[in-house]
Amino acid sequence: MRGYRIAALVTGVMIAATALPTAAATAATRSTVPKVTATIPVGSGPAAIAVNPLTNRGYVINTRDSSVSVISGRTDTVIATVPLEGTLMGIAVNSVTNRVYVTSTSGGAVLVLDGRTNKLRSTIPVGGAPGGVAVNPVTDTVYVTDQSPGSTTLSVISGRSDTVRDTVTVGHTPGAVDVNPVTGTVYVANAFDGTVSVINGRTDTVTSTVTVGGSVPALAVNPLTRTVYATSAGFGAFTVAVISGRTNEVTTSIPVGAFPGPIAVNPITRTAYESIGSDNTLAVIDTATNTVTGSVPVGTTPFGVAVNPLTRTEYVSNEGDGTVSVLR
Repeated sequence: MRGYRIAALVTGVMIAATALPTAAATAATRSTVPKVTATIPVGSGPAAIAVNPLTNRGYVINTRDSSVSVISGRTDTVIATVPLEGTLMGIAVNSVTNRVYVTSTSGGAVLVLDGRTNKLRSTIPVGGAPGGVAVNPVTDTVYVTDQSPGSTTLSVISGRSDTVRDTVTVGHTPGAVDVNPVTGTVYVANAFDGTVSVINGRTDTVTSTVTVGGSVPALAVNPLTRTVYATSAGFGAFTVAVISGRTNEVTTSIPVGAFPGPIAVNPITRTAYESIGSDNTLAVIDTATNTVTGSVPVGTTPFGVAVNPLTRTEYVSNEGDGTVSVLR
């Protein structure tokens, strides 16, 4: 019960941020584009990355050597390397239970790490080719997509028992997944049919399907504004579709650079960050105006993006040179 009280407190603080007076809210928003303050060598082929804001630690999967690098946000150094097995794809953190969830496509499983000891705690079989993973820390529920060709499956895992408690049928070849812990709503990017599935986290049912267009490789949620940002790539157009979580409709699209990758949102500053593969940069998006306000050079072939909203720090994994760029 203590963990759930902490989760409720964290969520309450985030909700309270929206009640700040306009002047204070403006002062709390970063007015400048961040700069790279550190470059951290990690493993080979770093890809997906996640952050625990409460412990100020980052976790990046290294796809070519099947490991997870643990990064201290205080010292900007790798403090542990966790060897695992299989082809690693996705990673997510439950900041309340301090557990780290890593998907392994070749093993058809989710690997659960103890964030305190950096050791493998359990292995959860889900079958198929698990890819995207997201956690609702309030309900201690984990959501995992099956990226097998032609798959339409989202697995729902109980974080208490480390078992699959349900499966949900979504769109064609689901990839990225994110959850709004305030509303409990889950969003799944269906990579090859250009849609986003909207799921009621209480009933595990699809309540809406939002047409975005093109391929939808990534998405992220701002729980405070109930807005979803979904990357769309196709027919030479590269955009971020802005979806209202209230109406489940696309309200606008933001042009970005070619070959955009994962996207992350800082709900406090209301800024989104997206890796751009064509020019090795991180695009900075002001979600108040839905415009790209800056572009920051990072490492070679940037991929994963994660944000610590408490320290206002961004992390970008650079697959081509085996590093993580730290921006502040």
